[in-house]
Amino acid sequence: MALELNEDQLQIQDLVRRVAREKVAARAQEIDLTAEYPHDMFELVKELGLFTLPFPPEYGGTGSMLSACVAVEELGRVCYNTAYLLVVQWVPIGAILAGGSPEQKQKYLPGLASGDLRGALSLTEPQSGSDVAGIKTRARRDGNGFRLNGSKIWCTNAGMADFVLVAAKTGEDDERGKINLFIVDKGTPGFVVGRKEDKIGARGVPSHSLFFDNAYVPAENMLGDEQTGFRVAMAALNDSRPIIGARGVGLAQGALDHAIEFIKSRRAFGQAVSDFQGVRWMVADMAIQIEASRRLVYQAAAAVDAGIKGKELAQLAAIAKCHATDTAMSVATDAVQLFGAAGISNEYPINRYFRDAKVLQIIEGTNQIQRNIISRNLLD
Repeated sequence: MALELNEDQLQIQDLVRRVAREKVAARAQEIDLTAEYPHDMFELVKELGLFTLPFPPEYGGTGSMLSACVAVEELGRVCYNTAYLLVVQWVPIGAILAGGSPEQKQKYLPGLASGDLRGALSLTEPQSGSDVAGIKTRARRDGNGFRLNGSKIWCTNAGMADFVLVAAKTGEDDERGKINLFIVDKGTPGFVVGRKEDKIGARGVPSHSLFFDNAYVPAENMLGDEQTGFRVAMAALNDSRPIIGARGVGLAQGALDHAIEFIKSRRAFGQAVSDFQGVRWMVADMAIQIEASRRLVYQAAAAVDAGIKGKELAQLAAIAKCHATDTAMSVATDAVQLFGAAGISNEYPINRYFRDAKVLQIIEGTNQIQRNIISRNLLD
């Protein structure tokens, strides 16, 4: 697995880095402060064709998870929320690509890849976050379809999505793990998107509660079949997990960028703050952690591109996600410290990095769950 970027990936990196600095960075603070969906950034990402990056050439992509990670890293370096626009689009694409029928792929994938359609994935419920098998939302057979009843929370992008992939328990008993994903289109009777959550970070891409009251979903909207569909779709999340790590790398690098600029411009006790040995050691440790995380993320992404699956990929992906997002939190914390009192002011962007970093340690499988995966692969 090659961890160095090839010529195409270097071109993607250069393009996205320039666009991020010239067009995205200026909007980042406003997106966070207003917590309003950045329609202009969505259109920019759509215009650049970035939604297609990790997917096969027939959908306009590069077929490279590493290319996708590079793009997310560069956007996340200046604006968490703009990078998030890619991720929330890629999760439903990956699930449908992995577990969908030919008809589902034809209906949804071209629009998702182009940005003409928007999707969301809903697993989490009030009583079950990490415990996916313990969900209570029920899908019961009704003629040629299913009736969904239950509720979800923290469904990111639901307010903008044309459809939501909803996890619901099937069958007639409460057996754990007998779950399927259903494509629930916007406007389905009995399906209601609740209020927008007021979040500490990731504020520009809202999360919502979902409610299902006898919502009818045709059988052809079940992803895959009742026996394997959910398992296949969840395996696709392993493939996309390096992207979450890439967001951590980008966020950490951006926090370090801001910290370096700040300490080089400040003076204390008759010298530049950047000349204090203790400060220099902090900066060095931040850079070491970031580079280690970048290599772990690139390794996991290269493994996806090489076709590695199962336990080996799960281990690489869990290590990359856990280390990179813990690094983002650590680096952002140190960056705030280097800013001193300015670090807690909304006039400076560094506190935004701090708040967004905490979100990364929780979403897409908490880092405690990643540690469970890692230890299980080592010990069981």
